Amino acid sequence: MYSKAILRRPGRNFAEGITTSNLGKPDFEKAIEQHSAYCDALTRCGLDLIVLEADKRYPDGCFVEDTAIVTGEVAVITRPGAASRMGEETEISAVLSEFRKIETINHPGTLDGGDVLRVENHFFIGISGRTNREGARQLSAILSEYGYTASETEVGAGLHLKSGIAYLMKGNFISIRGFSKIAGSSGIIISDRKESYSANCLAVNDFLLIPGGFPKSKEKIVELGYNIIELDMSEFRKMDGGLTCLSLLL
Repeated sequence: MYSKAILRRPGRNFAEGITTSNLGKPDFEKAIEQHSAYCDALTRCGLDLIVLEADKRYPDGCFVEDTAIVTGEVAVITRPGAASRMGEETEISAVLSEFRKIETINHPGTLDGGDVLRVENHFFIGISGRTNREGARQLSAILSEYGYTASETEVGAGLHLKSGIAYLMKGNFISIRGFSKIAGSSGIIISDRKESYSANCLAVNDFLLIPGGFPKSKEKIVELGYNIIELDMSEFRKMDGGLTCLSLLL
C-alpha cells in the first residue's frame, strides 16, 4: 500500500517542454485544473501529497516519474536521457532521501523512470531514446542487491515503455500490441490505435486511475472489476505525458 506521493506543479512555460505528439499547444490554465484533479484523486486513494512548486528551469519538471525508481527499501535516482531534463532529479533526490536510502544512475548510463515497469518484484526496463543499456545495467545491478529481478525490452518507436503498457495489479495488464509479449494472456490488448493512449493507467491502493475518453478500454477494465477514477489528461497528452508520469508513489 502506498502512503505518499511526490508531485511538481506545471510551470507557465510547460508548453516549452519536449513533445512529439503533434496535438497542439497545451492550455496552461486547463493543465493546472487537470493537475489539481489528479492531486484530488491521489488524496482519495489515501495518499498524503508532497507537492513541489514549478521550476522554470525545467518545463518538463511536472513529469516527476522520470527522476526516480522507488521501492520499499530504496530510491534509485535516474540520469534523464534528454539533456534539457538533466538536473530535475536533484531536488527529487533531496526529498526522497527523507524516506528512502538513495542509489544513483551514473554516466554514461541514462535512464528515465517512464521506461521502468514494475510487476510485483520484477522490473521490465525499456531500452529507448531516453534509456540506454548502461543505465538499464546499472538499475538491474542495484535492484538485485535488494532482492528484485529485472530484464530489458526494446521500446521501439515509442517515447517510453510505460507509454504503451501498464500493470493494473491483480495479475492484469493493459498494453498496445507491441508489448503484448509482456502482457501475455492476462492482458487487455488495445487493438484500436485511437485508444492507444489508454495504455497508461495508474494503480494506487484500492483504485485504478484511467485516462478519460477511451470507452473501449474503459469497458474492458470495468469488466475486470476495478474501482476506477477517470481523469481528463488532454493537456498532458499534448506534452507526451500520462497518469504515471505526474507522481512518484511511496
